[in-house]
Amino acid sequence: MSLDFLLHPTSYLGGVSGNLSAYLCFSAILFVFGLIAALSRRSTIGIFMGIELILNAAALNFVVFQVMKKDLAAQNWLHGHMFSLFIIILAAIEAAVALAIILRAFGSKGTINSDRISELKG
Repeated sequence: MSLDFLLHPTSYLGGVSGNLSAYLCFSAILFVFGLIAALSRRSTIGIFMGIELILNAAALNFVVFQVMKKDLAAQNWLHGHMFSLFIIILAAIEAAVALAIILRAFGSKGTINSDRISELKG
């Protein structure tokens, strides 16, 4: 299997040579939706979904800046993709911990409403 797509990602992404501001606007909209969801939801699942949107907006920014960068130096040619991969791994870990907290809260309090859950003790 050839790894040419790592060296020249714009040719394999359908010619992503578009306007940088369009991608940044999309990422900003995604971030704002995530922020609104995280701050306005009462359900802990909705709050964590908003946090996931915020993390996805950050990962999109890293990848877009990496792809739009024209001079790919040998020592830093995949930094944006590596940061994005790290964010995806962090989001998966966050989802597992959030699920454990939600299951524990539902088992002890009988609800997942964040207003009704003030503490996890007894």
